[in-house]
Amino acid sequence: MAVVEVKGLRKSFGNNEVLKGIDFKVEKGEVVCIIGASGSGKSTLLRCINLLETPSGGEVLFHGQDVAKSRIPPATLRAKMGMVFQQFNLFDNLTVLGNCVVGQVRVLRRTRPEAVKIAKEYLDKVGMSQFINARPNQISGGQKQRVAIARALSMEPEALLFDEPTSALDPEMVGEVLKVIRDLAKTGLTMLIVTHEMDFAKEVADRVVFMADGVIAEEDVPRNIFNNPQNEKTRTFLTRILNRDSLSSEMAG
Repeated sequence: MAVVEVKGLRKSFGNNEVLKGIDFKVEKGEVVCIIGASGSGKSTLLRCINLLETPSGGEVLFHGQDVAKSRIPPATLRAKMGMVFQQFNLFDNLTVLGNCVVGQVRVLRRTRPEAVKIAKEYLDKVGMSQFINARPNQISGGQKQRVAIARALSMEPEALLFDEPTSALDPEMVGEVLKVIRDLAKTGLTMLIVTHEMDFAKEVADRVVFMADGVIAEEDVPRNIFNNPQNEKTRTFLTRILNRDSLSSEMAG
């Protein structure tokens, strides 16, 4: 059974229909990257999956159970399906360690010593051990995102959702965050990643989903999506992105 399955998912904001009937599933241990232009519905899809947005129609199934109709409290669901945001969403009034402890104590009801031990393990895993007493305003954007990943991992989720985890970072900090996600991909953690980093998607994804205009236009293994896309919209999008990236490289060089 799939960890996450979406059936006929729709989401509207007023008269604006952002998701127009999405069907797909993520199997246990699979890394799925979602790509597409801004406004195609990628982030809204993630937010509907863990109920940060309420779907307007269709179903989101977690282990076969409709999350909208089940009695699982949203906070418990989000612990099982962790989310890493573009803007980190750290608590500024807490230390790095405190950010990774608070959810464990409040939602999972772990004792503080147990939560601290687990938080330190994951902060070590993302290379942030020496910053445990720092506040978010004392560390860089890349470091904040690594703390955000450690915070999500500290909840020991069954799946991790990433919403463009590098888009708010300065270019020189992107690599350090992608390395952490690459390493996670090798551990067998189920991951759903919205990204605009095409080389990264090529490398880590088991499957790539291309969204356009609120629907899934195409999905396949990375090799087929990037080397031989079947959909005209996929071809147009990738040509534009790859041309932009090569132009940026030339200007940087």
